[in-house]
Amino acid sequence: MRMDDFSRRLLRETRLSVSDLIYPLFVMEGRDNSEAIAAMPGIMRHTPDRLLKEAKKAYELGIPAVALFPVIAADKKSAGAEEAVAENGLIPRVCAQLRKALPNLGLITDIALDPYTSHGQDGLVNERGHVDNDSTVDLLVRQSLVHAAAGAGVVAPSDMMDGRVGAIRAALEDAGFVNTRILAYSAKYASHFYGPFREAVGSQAALGASGKETYQMDPANKREALAEAQLDIAEGADMVMVKPGLPYLDVISHIHDNCQIPVFAYHVSGEYAMLKAAAKQGWLDEELCVMEVMTAFKRAGAAAVLTYYACEIARWLKHH
Repeated sequence: MRMDDFSRRLLRETRLSVSDLIYPLFVMEGRDNSEAIAAMPGIMRHTPDRLLKEAKKAYELGIPAVALFPVIAADKKSAGAEEAVAENGLIPRVCAQLRKALPNLGLITDIALDPYTSHGQDGLVNERGHVDNDSTVDLLVRQSLVHAAAGAGVVAPSDMMDGRVGAIRAALEDAGFVNTRILAYSAKYASHFYGPFREAVGSQAALGASGKETYQMDPANKREALAEAQLDIAEGADMVMVKPGLPYLDVISHIHDNCQIPVFAYHVSGEYAMLKAAAKQGWLDEELCVMEVMTAFKRAGAAAVLTYYACEIARWLKHH
């Protein structure tokens, strides 16, 4: 059965399609400008007008959704992350523009404070220097409502605060946003694979030598991830995310096998950067290796994959 291509295809258990992809986009203030991200070859920060063109390209390739991540100027960052809830902030304005121009494109917005805080943490820091769970949740709820009002179809709390999914769900329902979905980053690990992303959104310099181990998950733990996912599902999550992706295939599989809602995987910046670097050196066949990685995500049980390779994969799929 392995002898010929036709019989291998007939017996193939796992299939990847363009409908499995989410394309992350970085947006910054300004006009008619794009900036390269050194640690993520081929990925750019775009001003809203350029971002619209990039989103249209993804949509025309058949990618069903984009995930938006803001690059906030240093003078707009603060300890209280006030810019995160500004109704005329960068993400709400971009959501409104995309919703008008591409009404059938899914818009997923990041619900977290690290792009907006002067200290680079995902939450508000109290007088003891600790990230304060409850005051952070209050701000995340306000951020979710602003994004939903601007047209986000999915809000994605990636902060790992306790109780935030339930609070966001209740607030969305009360405000009439009954169809706004919640993608909960339920198993977000305190990983060292996030470096290029933090460079992209400008949070690394603010974070400095500080870490996020007090609220993100310990990479050594798997059973805890299932408990986190089950809590988020009970609070009203529609989908759950495992981040990073490839080092945590066992976690994706574990949640998939024990929960009844879709599990997504985040193929993070460090994973992307490694593949790009090896391909540039000629050490790997980029297309074959990326497609193998995506198949691994699907085989593990991921319903969708958020990946910086989304547009390239969509093109490769056309000739598979």
